[in-house]
Amino acid sequence: MADYHFVYKDVEGASTQWDDIQRKLGNLPPKPPTFKPDPFTPAEDEDSKPKDKNWIDNKTEEELEDLEDDLDDDRFLEEYRRKRLAEMKQVVKVAKFGSIIPISGSDFIREVSQAPSDVWVVVLLYKDGYPECGVLMQCLEELATMYSATKFVKIISTDCIPNYPDRNLPTLLVYNNSAVKANYVGLHTFGRRCTPEGVAMILCQSDPVLNDGQSEGEASRDAVLEGVRRRFIEKVVTQHENDDDGSSSSD
Repeated sequence: MADYHFVYKDVEGASTQWDDIQRKLGNLPPKPPTFKPDPFTPAEDEDSKPKDKNWIDNKTEEELEDLEDDLDDDRFLEEYRRKRLAEMKQVVKVAKFGSIIPISGSDFIREVSQAPSDVWVVVLLYKDGYPECGVLMQCLEELATMYSATKFVKIISTDCIPNYPDRNLPTLLVYNNSAVKANYVGLHTFGRRCTPEGVAMILCQSDPVLNDGQSEGEASRDAVLEGVRRRFIEKVVTQHENDDDGSSSSD
């Protein structure tokens, strides 16, 4: 008669005494750990969260817009919501540009003429291989980084104006509200030595062309001019100190 060995397991799959003996003898693999599900944690109810400044800070711009009619009973939070919303919109505006955008003739109307009325656009007409164009472009690249709410674009001169004379290069056109507000023909327009500070001073002589996004209109223009004067003085002082160090080392 055949000898049958039966192994009984309970409903949870726990091993029998026979299994335990076999494991001790090495005939069965170790017993797997008992499965224990993670404790259930109900999702936090949005309405149960305390409504304070941190709660507002964690909202997206869209969520803050949706809360417009929900905080009427809390004057402080409603005012803070409006402040945060204004800050978000300002950040978006400041981060709008920040570099010189290359465009073609077919892009001109969309990128320049149809730019929003509160955006000043500086257009560089240039051609590769002209050193004067390279000098002015370097200055504009620095200004584009500093004044990221102003739009800077560059376009091959003859793509913008057919048969435009090379002797007029580089040329700057300043646009606002679909109209040309100023034009500067030739590198000599910016002085004997073209610098970012010199270009900024000329661009802002009469209009708030350069804008870092922190102020508007004449306040922006005044802030730019004050900053340009300060940086110019700092450069002169630094240059003077370097000259003094050089003369001292040669003595």
